[in-house]
Amino acid sequence: MAPLASAVVAVLGAASLTAAQTPNRPGSQNRYPFAKPYDQSFLEGYNVLKHAGGNVPYSNRESYGIGRDPPQGCAVDQVIMLKRHGERWPDPGPAANFKASLNKIYSSTNATAWTGALEFLNRWTYFVPDGRYIALESYNGPYAGLLDGYRHGAEYGVRYGHLWDPTAVNLTIPMFSSGYERILTTARKFGEGFFGWNYTDVVAMNIIPEQVYMGANSLTPTCLHDNQTAVCSNLTNQQPQFKVAAARLNAQNKNLQLNSTDIYNLMQMASYELNVRGYSDWVDVFSLDEWVAFGYTQDLSYYYCSGPGDKNMKAVGAVYANASLTLLNQGPDKAGALYLNFCHDTNITPVLAALGISSPAEDLPLDRIPFPNEYNSGNIVPMGGHLTIERLTCNATAISEAGTYVRLVLNEAVVPYTGCQDGPGFSCALANYTSLVSASLPDFISTCGFNSSYPQYLDFWWNYNTTRDYDVETQNPIPAGEGLLTYQGTAA
Repeated sequence: MAPLASAVVAVLGAASLTAAQTPNRPGSQNRYPFAKPYDQSFLEGYNVLKHAGGNVPYSNRESYGIGRDPPQGCAVDQVIMLKRHGERWPDPGPAANFKASLNKIYSSTNATAWTGALEFLNRWTYFVPDGRYIALESYNGPYAGLLDGYRHGAEYGVRYGHLWDPTAVNLTIPMFSSGYERILTTARKFGEGFFGWNYTDVVAMNIIPEQVYMGANSLTPTCLHDNQTAVCSNLTNQQPQFKVAAARLNAQNKNLQLNSTDIYNLMQMASYELNVRGYSDWVDVFSLDEWVAFGYTQDLSYYYCSGPGDKNMKAVGAVYANASLTLLNQGPDKAGALYLNFCHDTNITPVLAALGISSPAEDLPLDRIPFPNEYNSGNIVPMGGHLTIERLTCNATAISEAGTYVRLVLNEAVVPYTGCQDGPGFSCALANYTSLVSASLPDFISTCGFNSSYPQYLDFWWNYNTTRDYDVETQNPIPAGEGLLTYQGTAA
């Protein structure tokens, strides 16, 4: 090798060695000049998980760039979490719709010679076994619902494990699940991930029935009268993109007669196939425009049926929001440090509406698709979606006094509370947060038509079951074929 070439190799080798050995962080000395301490890409780009509403596997919310760890000088001393169940098979209604559209496809004359975008049907098989797994969480694949619950529990065990003492004698930590089979299954897996395989030694699982007679003492409160606006009942299958997709597929395969409803069903089916198999050939059948249109139908449904577009939902969400204020102000010494709650997606969206999180300034339009859309349900309530309220104890900083602050974390993205960002890391002083939230909450009892014979407030956080009767299925099996549960763990 020539002397000059040898010198170049030696210099490059030294540079590579320096880059590899030098910590890639701000303040480190002698950094390789082209090493970037902060990633500049942020190229999330197109991802079907953001365009299929709450049907698809979990993904973190697109964030505002605020660090997920506590702000410098702060420590989390109390956590209140509301989590949706993990990824699952479809409910009976959608599953029947899937079969209807598939039967329509298979009854055409192309059953052994599919072409174009549907060529994969020559090999594809339906992913839902008849009856057996309907509405339950998926158990294998990269997006398995049971894995979601366990993994989330394990991650939060690392993040919030300091809030309980595993060496304490006769320790009881309550967990709260609404009364539905897949919700309770998620809670059990989360508990195993958070507290360890022997979580039943410390956890007391509380099942809160999903019944109207629970009034305000519920994780799934509702109104006695109709919650829905006139808009809510006619939101799906109306996008013109579905007609375009149907025409394209019909043109590629002789005698195929799909319509917009079939396209909607097949796109929803693809979403659920991801929960079970981890992939779906159906995803690539449809274009980005069509997936954006499908996602918007889901956004409209959440917004107008269980979110801020329904005139009653702020009052429904006020039950949880108001009770959480009491816990935050009582603090961990009096109320306890961990409140882990499990429910459905449509029980989380009212709480977000009550808190004003992700609520657009104007109602979602029905005649066009706003893009980007602030009320993207894939960001708000994917499978396994969750809202975490953190109570922080903070030292004094240049901009804030020492004291207690609150942070809202939606799907692992810190979401600054509107109108109050006076604390470290855009948190809100507990006193200010309490004042702002309480002033904005409507009354659930009067709004939703309850009288004094129903429970008037959420009480189970303070008066909970301390037995281990419902911690694992072997102790109290869920009745076969049943979904709704009572306090006793039996079919409602």
